[in-house]
Amino acid sequence: MTVVFLGIGATAALTSANSFDSKKLHISSRRLVSETKSTFFVVRSDGRLNSGSNRRAQILITNAVATKADSSPATKPGHELLLFEALREGLEEEMERDARVCVMGEDVGHYGGSYKVTKDLANKYGDLRVLDTPIAENSFTGMAIGAAMTGLRPIIEGMNMGFLLLAFNQISNNCGMLHYTSGGQFTIPVVIRGPGGVGRQLGAEHSQRLESYFQSIPGIQMVACSTPYNAKGLMKAAIRSENPVILFEHVLLYNLKERIPDEEYVLNLEEAEMVRPGEHITILTYSRMRYHVMQAAKTLVNKGYDPEVIDIRSLKPFDLHTIGNSVKKTHRVLIVEECMRTGGIGASLTAAINENFHDYLDAPVVCLSSQDVPTPYAGTLEEWTVVQPAQIVTAVEQLCH
Repeated sequence: MTVVFLGIGATAALTSANSFDSKKLHISSRRLVSETKSTFFVVRSDGRLNSGSNRRAQILITNAVATKADSSPATKPGHELLLFEALREGLEEEMERDARVCVMGEDVGHYGGSYKVTKDLANKYGDLRVLDTPIAENSFTGMAIGAAMTGLRPIIEGMNMGFLLLAFNQISNNCGMLHYTSGGQFTIPVVIRGPGGVGRQLGAEHSQRLESYFQSIPGIQMVACSTPYNAKGLMKAAIRSENPVILFEHVLLYNLKERIPDEEYVLNLEEAEMVRPGEHITILTYSRMRYHVMQAAKTLVNKGYDPEVIDIRSLKPFDLHTIGNSVKKTHRVLIVEECMRTGGIGASLTAAINENFHDYLDAPVVCLSSQDVPTPYAGTLEEWTVVQPAQIVTAVEQLCH
């Protein structure tokens, strides 16, 4: 059974599709505490240490070069797409390639989805393959899992990842477990996706929590896209996977534009992306925090630091090969995430690094996360709860000294 869950939050061998007749389908924060050596230091959202001193906040340098030399995007082959358009292009290509692929969720049909990821797909593929559902997440998630058991490849859009809490039983006890409890008789090729991540919108804090909730479910893979390129590649890989996949999309990245290849490509669901090679420290991040890290990297480069930045992309399982090679080179690790601190992705990643690469560390792993509080509606308050670039700069300076 293959089920793809699409969520806005935030590889196995690919198998060829069997033919299917679709006509037969009736269906952390103002204060973030991090440990160094034998002491604790507190990094505030303005980048200052809680050391009792009155020194002024570090000013971020935004015009420095944080990445290695690259050709101008205008000279690259391919075509430019916004992130939500890249998701749609990947989805449409897979629906064209495999008649078993179908989409279901609230307003995904002729309305085109709340964020237009499924725009015009109902006109092209019909109401049975792009199925509008009632506001009943538990019901249509269960229906998609049942459809996957019969051989279809459903994609579930939860409109907002926080709404999928209402379908947690179906996702956990059915989607994640059926392959095992059926003695391997069923695969669940389901993709679950939906908008999420911090933003002044309903369900933002639930989107963060779901990352850690879903990570504990056996049998489910989790990925988080951060660019139009990897959004399309991960979408296609998730749909082709024989395992249930949760794809976290960040609502604040939907209008990010990038040039992507004209030719078809599919990414590895279990592979991290090396964003910036470096020597002094490994910074692990994903989703929107990738851009906060790269902003901080500009300042760090001008201060004489050479950070290695990795977008882990695969939240479950972790790409410990890429991560491990980086740790063995830099010997220091900083994790930057938007997920809440307690029980979050960063906590699991910290444990994995300590268990596998402890002997290579010259300093404890430090994790900067959002605070364990409901995400404030006011933008100024939201900035106090989410990791800011100045905090990243301060944490790197502390780890490298």
